[in-house]
Order: sequence, then structure tokens, then C-alpha cells
Amino acid sequence: MKNQNSITINEKEILIFSENGENYIAIKPICEALGVAFQNQIDKIKDDEILSSVVMLSMTTGADGKSYKMSVIPYKYVFGWLFTINPNNVKEEAKEALIKYKRECYDALYDRFTSKPKKMYEKIQIEYKLRQLEKQLEEKLNEDPVYKEIQEIKNRNTVLDREIKAWTEMKSNNPEWLSAYNCKDYLDS
Repeated sequence: MKNQNSITINEKEILIFSENGENYIAIKPICEALGVAFQNQIDKIKDDEILSSVVMLSMTTGADGKSYKMSVIPYKYVFGWLFTINPNNVKEEAKEALIKYKRECYDALYDRFTSKPKKMYEKIQIEYKLRQLEKQLEEKLNEDPVYKEIQEIKNRNTVLDREIKAWTEMKSNNPEWLSAYNCKDYLDS
């Protein structure tokens, strides 16, 4: 089952079709829109170790609405293939757009491979600043008698939780002892 969408390249509508969950696009209409030699591009694609593994022949709809067997590649690979086209080999009216596209590709590659280190460095700086501020706040709060009391109560409550748990585990193995002190009802709830 094929579903179709389209994109526009150099004011020419190019059909994208979906087959088995993958989007594909025909190579020849793109070559025609850019004014590059189709056979040269097919040869270049076949020489590329990645593109050659994904190019295939498929029945697709041409610009005239008829069905043709065409060389297609998955849509996600079109952007890399277009990046390899020399702007000096395209129609004059497509040249500026292709140069702009290639600049955007260079920018996208730069951002992809440098943004993570930048973000990691920024994250380290933020975490360091956060620890410093938390430490300063803790020091100021420790001077506050109410905060000190809260911390002491929390600490005592933690100690009591541990002691009660240990006591419960130790005594729960002796049901007669629990019933003698009427504690069993409290432990079951």
C-alpha cells in the first residue's frame, strides 16, 4: 500500500511515497528539478557505500500522473545525497538555493557534533554553582534555631524508625511476647 506526499524543489513538486512504513522519493525528478545529469547522479549513488545499499527500483507516479519504474532512495537519505551535489553542476536558478542548503547542512553537522560537549560543560557549571548555593543556604540555615530544631527532630525520627523496625523484626518471631504486651494489633496495622 502506497501513500503519497510531496515536497517542492526548485519550484517543482516531487512526490514522496510511503511503502511498508518507509518514505521514498524518486531520484530522477530531483535531478530534473536541479538540472543535473540523472545518470551521473545514479552512478555517484551506486559508488557510495551507504546510498548504494538503499537505492532501489520501485513503481511510482511520475509528474504526468502515470506509473513508472524509477530509482528511489529512502527520503531520510535524500538530504545527504543532495549535500554531495556540486552547485556548479546545477541549473543557474537552482545554484543559490543549493549553496544555501549546503551551508545549512554544514551548520547542522557542526551543531550536532559540538552541541553535546557545550551542553555537558554548561551542565557541569550549573551543577557546581547549584552545589555552592546549596552549601551557602545550608550554612545560613544552620544558624537559624528553628532550622536546627527541625533537623534534630528529623534525625531523631530517622533513628526511631530504624530502632522500631529492628525491634519489630526481632519480636515478631515471638507471638506470645507480643500478645502479652498487646502490641500485635499495632504491628498488624
